[in-house]
Order: sequence, then C-alpha cells, then structure tokens
Amino acid sequence: MIETERLLLRPPNTSDRSAWTAFLSDPKVTRFIGGPQDEAGAWRNLCLFAGAWSIQGYSNFSVIEKASGRWVGRAGAWYPPGWPGREIGWAFHRTVWGRGYATEAATACLIWAFEELGWTEAIHVIHPENLASIAVAKRIGAVPQASGTEERNLVYISRKEAFALRQAKGSRREGN
Repeated sequence: MIETERLLLRPPNTSDRSAWTAFLSDPKVTRFIGGPQDEAGAWRNLCLFAGAWSIQGYSNFSVIEKASGRWVGRAGAWYPPGWPGREIGWAFHRTVWGRGYATEAATACLIWAFEELGWTEAIHVIHPENLASIAVAKRIGAVPQASGTEERNLVYISRKEAFALRQAKGSRREGN
C-alpha cells in the first residue's frame, strides 16, 4: 500500500467491483482507454489488474480518496508481454478530474517503481487527444519519446535520475 497526502493506493479487490464497473461504463472516462465496458467486461478488467499482482508482483493500484474512503480510480505499474515498455499509467473517475489526483498518484507510483521495483525508467502511453494526461505526464517531468512504431498513441518517458533531481528540487523549494 502507498499513502500520499490525499490518497491510498492498494491492490484492487472485489470490494472495488461496483465503482470499477461504474468507472468503465462511463463513455467520457473511457474515451481514451478503449471505450465503455459492460458489467462483464469491467469484471474481466478488474480481474486482469488484480491477477497481474499475483503473477508479476505489481500492477495498477486501486486509488482511494482518504477523505471519503471512496474508490476514485486506478494508477500504477503495467508491463504485459508485447507492451512497449514498463508503464506507469493512471485513469480516474470524472467526478475527481481537476483535483490533481492523477499527478499525486503518478508521482507516488514512480517513486515506488524506481525504489521498490528497481525500474530505471517508466513510460506513459497516452492518446494524442488526451490533453489532461499529457499535462500530467509533463507535470511529473516525463518527456516525449519516439515510439518507433506506427502506434497512434504518444509515449512519454520518465527516467529515474531526472525524476530524482526534479523531486529533490521540489523538496528544496518547499523547504524540506
């Protein structure tokens, strides 16, 4: 489990099913992540991420808003066979868009991936029209990378050394 100022990140479980289903059935939320899913599709998606924890030892976390205890999205590590690289991704229910949760969760997940998983870089695969996620990638210090494929998505990359420097500069500005 990861705890930030406003969020708890934990592996997904069956208690997330209702919120996960509502999240994946929303056309606005799923516009850039494959489109809306029915209840059966959302269940399979939840099982996919939960199962990856058992098989790989990491996956996306369920993101819980500490103030309310409510499931608000998912964020975390993703690297199935055939994926272009080790990814830190994020997706949030639209009721919490604009609150900075994606940036907060992505930052925490990068720290976790670099420190606990030993990653030296992480990609962020983003649809070119998803301006909010592009902004998150830029806020966490990721830079565009040529994908090397005809993939329609953009690939941003966060490198451990650059991320650590950025974090250190941010801590100095805050007086820590």
